Parts: sequence; structure tokens; C-alpha cells
Amino acid sequence: MSASPELPLQGGCGCGAVRFEVRAPFLSARYCHCHRCQHRTGTAASASARIASADFALLAGADLIRSWEPTGGLPKAYCANCGSHLFAGSLDADAIFVRLGAIEGDPGIRPQLRQWLSSAAPWEPIPDDGLARYDEGAP
Repeated sequence: MSASPELPLQGGCGCGAVRFEVRAPFLSARYCHCHRCQHRTGTAASASARIASADFALLAGADLIRSWEPTGGLPKAYCANCGSHLFAGSLDADAIFVRLGAIEGDPGIRPQLRQWLSSAAPWEPIPDDGLARYDEGAP
């Protein structure tokens, strides 16, 4: 963990049309190495942080948010203008997973685990960073 961030945290999409605010510290954070995250991001892993939905607020661009719901997975929310990925889950649920790359500045948390290592990209070595590791989804 890093020092507690000054709240609220600001974030948004690449084109600036969607803006959001995080009003409480994140509860946890993780890297996901599943094929779905690889395809969605074009990278070897996705970094996300969990927060109660009540502590997340859309400030602008709610009408531009689109969602893709894969079979067996959480909905993936993104900006219809620029394609930036914003969060996973539903704002009607208890919690969502905000993409750390959509946060401006230091989110005040670091990923604590790596999940879905059974799907890890063969071209990107997993660093020996001491994080908990799970072949499938983390508990």
C-alpha cells in the first residue's frame, strides 16, 4: 500500500468525455492474466481495484458508457467515443472493479495478487514480485 490518497480521486476515459470520482479508499487490487483481459486490453494483464459501488460516482458522460457482458464474467464498461475501459461490474451491484489506468494520479493502492496465471501470456514473463498467485480466479 502507498499513503492514503487525497479523496475524492478523479478518473475518466482517454477522450475526456466520461469522468468519474472515487470517494473512498479502494478495498483491494489485483492483476488479471485471463485471456478475456488480454483480448480486452491488448496487454498481458489488467490491473483493477475493487470499490463499493456506492463510493463511485459518474460525473459526466454516463450516456457514452457501453458495456460488454461476456459469458460467465462481469460486464466490462467502456467509453463509446474512445474505447477506454473504465470498470468491470454493474453500478447496481455491491462493488465494481475500476481499471487502475483510468485513475488520474496515485490510487493509493497496489495490486496484491495475480490471478488466472493458467492463462498467462507466453510472451510476457510474470515478474517475481512476491504477490500472491492463483492459477484460476482469486478467492
